Amino acid sequence: MKIVGFEKDKALRLGVVEGDSVIDLQAADPRVPADLGRWLADNDGDLKPLGDIARRAPASARQPLAGLAFALPVARPGKIVCLGLNYLEHAKEGGHQKPEFPSIFMRCQTSLTPHLAPIVRPIVSETLDYEAELLAVVGRRIKHATLSDALTCIAGYSCFNDGSVRKFQRRTSQWDMGKNFDRTGGFGPWVIDAATLPPGAKGLKIESRLNGQVLQSDNTDNMIFAVAETIVDLTQAMTLDPGDIIAMGTPSGVGHARKPPLWMRDGDVCEIEIEGIGVLRNPIADEAVAAGRAAAE
Repeated sequence: MKIVGFEKDKALRLGVVEGDSVIDLQAADPRVPADLGRWLADNDGDLKPLGDIARRAPASARQPLAGLAFALPVARPGKIVCLGLNYLEHAKEGGHQKPEFPSIFMRCQTSLTPHLAPIVRPIVSETLDYEAELLAVVGRRIKHATLSDALTCIAGYSCFNDGSVRKFQRRTSQWDMGKNFDRTGGFGPWVIDAATLPPGAKGLKIESRLNGQVLQSDNTDNMIFAVAETIVDLTQAMTLDPGDIIAMGTPSGVGHARKPPLWMRDGDVCEIEIEGIGVLRNPIADEAVAAGRAAAE
């Protein structure tokens, strides 16, 4: 099941994608919240009832997928936890040894942007890089997870583009500044329920393309720290809550490691594709251009 966030009449909605159409869940049942995180909190992480609501929906609740105004699949994620250096060849291309523990940093909500919306290259630096990543969506609260129960907290998976402003990421030992520029993190196009994929979303091809050129191509089997191991490590410190999201790190082939470096520029289109999930697509727009477009809308 594909669960999508979208906007209609200037309001957030949740939908279920079936083929080339979307079932508006609020049109089928007004009690369905517009934020997937809230649904997960209220329903112990269970997505199956959304499928039941979609099956009972009248024909009037359907609309074409084409032209949908996509919103973030989780409208207001509580914690946005990200892993760095989680593929060995990517660690090597950045001059790092294989990490002993997961490298954790955080993003804020204003750094996210949905499917088909621009990833914004900021005024202050041209060094905007792409990073294809698997993203896990937490469905149930968990603390002190074990390897045997860690995956029970995951409701679904999505695609993520961890757009990084390398000049600011690398100016200190703390990465957060370069990872939190407004509207640099692509998230979408939807959330696939975890039951649809192999446990821990293992064995999936993951790829990035810039203007159609394949730049990263790997498999989630090659993550140093798998989803379950990551959850065990994280929950030693923090409680994971419904609607939290975890970005699982990127493979080798990023722009800053190329000679010469390859940065995303205004007018480019970046795609992240993960087998069994879908394609996240974002145009790239300079900050001033993006602001002008938003004002015109």
